[in-house]
Amino acid sequence: MIRDAVRASNTEVGGRTIELTEIEFMVRGRGYLRGIEDIENIVLSAGDGIPVLLRDVSRVEVVPDERRGIADLNGEGEVASGIVIQRFGADTLDVIAEVETALGRVVPSLPDGVEIQVVYDRSDLIHRAIDTLSRTLLEECIVVAFICFLFLLHVRSALVAVVTLPLGVLVSFAVMHAFGIGSNIMSFGGIAIAIGAMVDASIVMIENAQKRLEQADPDEPRAEVLIRAAQEVGPALFFSLLIITVSFVPIFALEGQEGRLFKPLAATKTAAMAAAALLSITLVPALMVLLIRGRIIPESKHIISRALIWAYRPVLALALRFKLATLALALLLVAAAVVPASRLGTEFMPNLNEGTLLFMPTTLPGLSVTAAADILERQNRIIASFPEVGLVWGKAGRADTPTDPAPMEMFETLINLRPAEQWREGLTLDGLIAEMDEALRFPGISNAWTMPIKARIDMLATGIRTPVGVKLYGPDINVLEELARDVESALLPIEGTSSAYAERVNGGYFLEISPDRQQLARYGLSMQTVQETIAMAMGAAPLTTTVEGRERYEVVMRYPQSYRSDPEAIAERVRVSLPNGASIPLGEIASIERTRGATMLRTESAQPVVYVFVDIRDRDLGGYVEEARQVVAGQVLLPAGYSIAWSGQYEYLERAKARFAVVVPATLIVIAFLLFLNFRRVTETLIVLLSLPFALVGGLWLMDYMDYNMSVATVVGFIALAGVAAETGVIMLIYLEHALTDKHALCATQGRHVLSEDVHQAVVAGAVERVRPKVMTVVAITAALLPILWSTGTGSEVMQRIAVPMIGGMVSSTLLTLIVIPVVYALVKRPGGWRRAKKMAPSA
Repeated sequence: MIRDAVRASNTEVGGRTIELTEIEFMVRGRGYLRGIEDIENIVLSAGDGIPVLLRDVSRVEVVPDERRGIADLNGEGEVASGIVIQRFGADTLDVIAEVETALGRVVPSLPDGVEIQVVYDRSDLIHRAIDTLSRTLLEECIVVAFICFLFLLHVRSALVAVVTLPLGVLVSFAVMHAFGIGSNIMSFGGIAIAIGAMVDASIVMIENAQKRLEQADPDEPRAEVLIRAAQEVGPALFFSLLIITVSFVPIFALEGQEGRLFKPLAATKTAAMAAAALLSITLVPALMVLLIRGRIIPESKHIISRALIWAYRPVLALALRFKLATLALALLLVAAAVVPASRLGTEFMPNLNEGTLLFMPTTLPGLSVTAAADILERQNRIIASFPEVGLVWGKAGRADTPTDPAPMEMFETLINLRPAEQWREGLTLDGLIAEMDEALRFPGISNAWTMPIKARIDMLATGIRTPVGVKLYGPDINVLEELARDVESALLPIEGTSSAYAERVNGGYFLEISPDRQQLARYGLSMQTVQETIAMAMGAAPLTTTVEGRERYEVVMRYPQSYRSDPEAIAERVRVSLPNGASIPLGEIASIERTRGATMLRTESAQPVVYVFVDIRDRDLGGYVEEARQVVAGQVLLPAGYSIAWSGQYEYLERAKARFAVVVPATLIVIAFLLFLNFRRVTETLIVLLSLPFALVGGLWLMDYMDYNMSVATVVGFIALAGVAAETGVIMLIYLEHALTDKHALCATQGRHVLSEDVHQAVVAGAVERVRPKVMTVVAITAALLPILWSTGTGSEVMQRIAVPMIGGMVSSTLLTLIVIPVVYALVKRPGGWRRAKKMAPSA
C-alpha cells in the first residue's frame, strides 16, 4: 500500500489547452514530489474522514546511498574525492588547464577548513618528458655541429652541413601538426635518433667538395669544381638517405599498443630523414657554392685526417694481404654474437618512470567498508612514512562512475614521489618499491606495483593489471577457481615471483532468501510479491524520483535497521502482505541461510574465465613466462574442455614478436631493393648488405654490457641501425668505385689492361685516402646518440633502448666495414675474381 501510494503521489499530466479572453492557456496538473514535506503528507487512507499520512506510520529522512567506495589521503582519514575523466581524443594538457581554471573559481567560495588538494596531475609528467627530449635534441645539435667543425676545420663548410638540422626538425614539426601528432616522448624521440644521420649526406658532399678544391687547378672556376663534386656523390648519397628513410616505414605495420607507441616516432623520423634527403641534393649544393670560400686546410695537413690514415693504412694492408683469413675472422666475430644474444632476456617495453607509483593490492572478497577503510588508512600511513614519498591518496572500491567497476576488496593507491635528488643516497626506484612491498605485507593481501598510465592501458587492453596474467577458460566456474588456485601455488616458488593472486570468484558472502513454492501456493502468494518485499523492504529498491529544480533524488522504502540486522530478525519481523490484507512473517514462507558464491563473473570468447595476477621482479618477462609455463604444465592438470592462456604484457610481447617476424624481413627487402636501384648490380648490393650482420654484433654486445633486455624498443633500434649501417656501406663503395674508375681510365690511357696490382692500388686509394668522410659520418651519428645515452629524465628509459643498439652497432659496423668491404671488393673486382683469391696482393 505504501509503495503504491508513493508512486501515485509523484506524477504530472497535461490537459491540452483552453481559451480565456482570446488567450490560449496550456493546462497542466502539477504533482511532482519536491521534498521531504511532500513525501510526509502522502495520504495512505482516509477512513471516517480522518486521513492517515505517511509520516504517521514511517520516518522520512534524507540518507546517503550505500557506500561502495572509500578514499584516504596520507593515512590521515577519509576525504571526499573527485575524478576528472577525459574524453577520447582530447588534448590532455588542455583538459588539465581547463580543470585548473575551474578549480580556481571554486576555491574562493570554499567554507573555512575545506581545501582542494590535487592528488594526481599528468601535466607534470608530460612537461618533464618534453623537457628531457628537448634538452637532448639541443645537446645533439651542438655535438653534431662541433663534430662537423672538428673534421672540416672550416666554419662556413660546417654551417652548410648543420643548416639541414633545423630545417629537418621544422619539417618534422609540420608533419606532426598535419597529422595531429602531439609533442610527446615518442614523437620527439623520432627526431632525436635522426639528428646524426640527417647531416651525413651534407658531410660527405662538403668533404668531397673540399677534396676536389684541393686537387683542382688554381685557374679552374670554384663553382664548377663544387658542382662537379656534388654531381659525383649526390645521387648515391640521396639513395643512402632514402634507404634510412624508407627502412623505417615497416614500423607503421605495428599494431596494438606497440603500434600506438612507435608510429609517432616512425612518422617524425621518416619526415626528418626525407627532408634531409631532399635538402642534400637541393639546398646543400647551392649553399656550397655560396659559402665554401676562403682558405681550406688541405687534408694532408689536417691533424685528424693524418692520424686516421696513419692508423688505418697498416690495418688495411694486413687485411688485403690475408684476405681469406680476414673474412674468416670477420665471420667468427659475427658468430660470436651468439654469446650476448643467448644472455639477453625479453620484455615488451622498459618501464617508463612516470614519477608516480600505483599500488594495487587485492584482498579476499566480502570485505566490508569499515574493514577496507581501516586497511587503506594503515597502508597509506606506512607509505607516507617513507621520506621519498610526497603524497599518498588511496581508494578502495569504486568511484561513482561507470568507468571504475572495482569491487571493495580492490585497492588503488597513488604515490607521488619527491624529486630523485631528495631521495636517500644510492636508493633506486626498484629498491624503493622493494622496501615498500616488504613494509606492506598484510595477511590475506596480495601486493602489485605499477604506474598509473601503464596500469590503465594494461587493464583496458587485456584486463590484467600486472606484468603477467594467467587466464583459465572452461565451462564450470567452480573448477576454474580450483585450477586458478593450483596455478597460484605453482607460481609462488618460481624465482622472480613477487606475488601471485588467483581470483576468488566464489568468495562472496550471501544471505540467501529462498521462497518455498508450496507455502506460497498455500497462502495464495506470487513469487513477484515476495521478491518485491525483499527488494524494497530490505534492499531499498527505488520507488520513484523527486523533482527539485535541476536536482533529482530517489525515493526508497525499507524496514528500520533493527528489522533487518540478522537472519533471525529478517525471518520474524519482515512481513509479506497477503491478498486478504493480512501479513505473515517472511520466515514462514522462505528459508534464510548464509552461503558463499560468485561476486563477479567474467566471460571471454564466449566462455567463463578466471584470472591469476602475477607480479614479477628481477626477472625478464619472456624468461619468466617460459619457466612458468613449464612449471604450470607439470603441476596443473587441465580437465577436458579447459584451457590456459598467458596474458598481460606477455600477450603484447608475443603479438609484437609475430609482427616483427614480418616487419624485419620486409625492412631488409626494402633496403636491398633500394641498394639495387642505386648500384644497378647485384654484387655491390650484396657487399653493402654485409654491413648489416656486422652492425648486429656491436648492438648485441653493448646491450649485454648495459644489461638491457630485448624489447620492442630495442628491435626498433636495430631497424634504425640497419638503414644507417647500409648508408656507411654505400659511402665506402662510392669512394671505392671512384678510385677504381680513375684507375681504369689511367690504364686505358697507357694502353694496357687492369691488373690485380691496379685493383689493389685503387682499393687503397678509395679506402685509406678517403677515410675522413667515412669516419666523420659515423662519428656524427654515434656522437649524436650519446646525449640520449647519458640522459636521465622522464622518457629516457625508452629512448636509451633505441639508442644503445644503434651506438654499439655503428661502432662494430664501422670497424668491420672499413676492413671487410675493401677486402671483398678487391676479391670481386680483381681479374679472375674469387678464383684467384688465394694469391696475395702487394702490401699497401
